[in-house]
Amino acid sequence: MKRSLSIYLGLMLATVLFVSPGCSIHYGLSGSAVPEAMHTINVGFFENNAPIVVANLSQTFTEALKDRIRTTTRLNIVNGEADARMTGSIIGYSYAPVSVQATNPNAPPLANASVLTITVKVKFVYDADKKLNFEQTFAKNVNFQGDISTQEQKLIKTVTTQLIDDIFNKAFNNW
Repeated sequence: MKRSLSIYLGLMLATVLFVSPGCSIHYGLSGSAVPEAMHTINVGFFENNAPIVVANLSQTFTEALKDRIRTTTRLNIVNGEADARMTGSIIGYSYAPVSVQATNPNAPPLANASVLTITVKVKFVYDADKKLNFEQTFAKNVNFQGDISTQEQKLIKTVTTQLIDDIFNKAFNNW
């Protein structure tokens, strides 16, 4: 009985969300809320302006952001005029020790863990509803052990995914 009631309530909620004629926002199964009038978005190239420049970071970040939008919304990504625009740059890339451990009282302490931090400045503009516009800085980090050069690309992917989640939620879920 409880299961039948749960299924019934779930179907009723789905009907209200998907069929409501006064609803101006499209709710999809991906969890994003894209305004009905937004059909296209122009995602600019996120240039790396950080003091430390990693050769492929701009390309990796920009393509990952486009891929997230392409696969989880109904929006078409275009190069020219668009209903919405997302631009920005990578303004920070750094790694530093986060914990220090002395292995020998006569030797200097060695870092056994470090943190990689990437900071991105993003501007989102949707002319039809200026309440959705924002310009914000997003920063994420990940701890790691060992030499960064052997794991840098994997760490970049991890931090990029975290950043894109935050940017996506700000732009399309109003979180």
